[in-house]
Amino acid sequence: MNTPNETRGRPEQFLALIRQQQRGRLKVYLGFAPGVGKTYEMLQGAHSLKKQGVDVVIGVVETHGRAETAALVEGLEQVSRRKIEYRGIVLEEMDVDAILARRPTVVLVDELAHTNAPGSRHGKRYEDVDELLRAGINVISTLNIQHLESLYDTVERFTGVRQKERVPDFVLQQADQVVNVDLPAEDLQERLRQGKVYPAERAERALEGYFTGANLEQLREIALEHLAHLLDRRRREREMTASGLPGGSERVMVCVSSGSPGAPKLLRHGARLADRLGAPWYAVYVQTPNERVERVDAATQRRVTDSLTLAQQLNGVPMQFSGENVAAAIAAFAREYGITHIVLGRSVRPWYARLLGPSVLEGVLRAIPEADVIVVGRS
Repeated sequence: MNTPNETRGRPEQFLALIRQQQRGRLKVYLGFAPGVGKTYEMLQGAHSLKKQGVDVVIGVVETHGRAETAALVEGLEQVSRRKIEYRGIVLEEMDVDAILARRPTVVLVDELAHTNAPGSRHGKRYEDVDELLRAGINVISTLNIQHLESLYDTVERFTGVRQKERVPDFVLQQADQVVNVDLPAEDLQERLRQGKVYPAERAERALEGYFTGANLEQLREIALEHLAHLLDRRRREREMTASGLPGGSERVMVCVSSGSPGAPKLLRHGARLADRLGAPWYAVYVQTPNERVERVDAATQRRVTDSLTLAQQLNGVPMQFSGENVAAAIAAFAREYGITHIVLGRSVRPWYARLLGPSVLEGVLRAIPEADVIVVGRS
């Protein structure tokens, strides 16, 4: 099966990118599940770069006991990891300072979605990578598709697994090269049975849980679809740059409520829609008089703050306004910003609330009939 690739991943192509600007370049090997061979291919590419005279080192590589992968670590310089003591346990993390001092041309940083140990300079490994890139060091990393923030709800729905470690979508969108590491689902399951991914006892549980054929096929389809869309988006951006024409006229708005526990799902839905349209998007929270800081509890304030922070991580623009009428405020914002798509959460109103006036949804539909309104269900 032919699969979309931004590049076949040849080391000389990445080498050409390295020389184009001072900020470091990021290359990501993207897979649809653990065990497809992302780290293996990353290490193979590193050896090819080394043969071409490139100064390449390992910042952190996780072999997970896989002999074939461990063999490829040999012959590559490794920067010693930093030891962090936490609750009586010594943990090892990538040493960002040591890499900055060593200043290689390329550093390998496995598992982009990794959460660092408490006490690290950054909470997440992708933040370490960003610091290295800003220092002009080029990074090659790995990522599984299920760790993308916008896909959290989608993956949980069909696998039943909540991904604790997630990466904001903009991290992958800003990568200079994305290489799809693909493998038929049946071949990955066979690798599991042979003990090439997990130990035998863990492999059996994995095959009955996360690594079922149905799950793997869906994950693989999502990965291929996401990468194809990423390539199409970049093609359109290049065409717009070459023509000097501005972007499209689409604009997406996600309406955030202080009382909705489903705000993260709503924001991810809006982010995916905006990404497909190639459009900017806004997360808008309208603070009514009843929701002023002095009148709501800390949990509600935190929920709003978390929602607006998540919007930013998903490449949206968080915005907060004050207004007595939520629907009117939404309509005013939509007209001012030329919003073409409005995303709202579904709410259930008691019968007596209907006597008090139209719902926010009804008010928006009446006020902005020219916009497409998308109502997202609770689950």
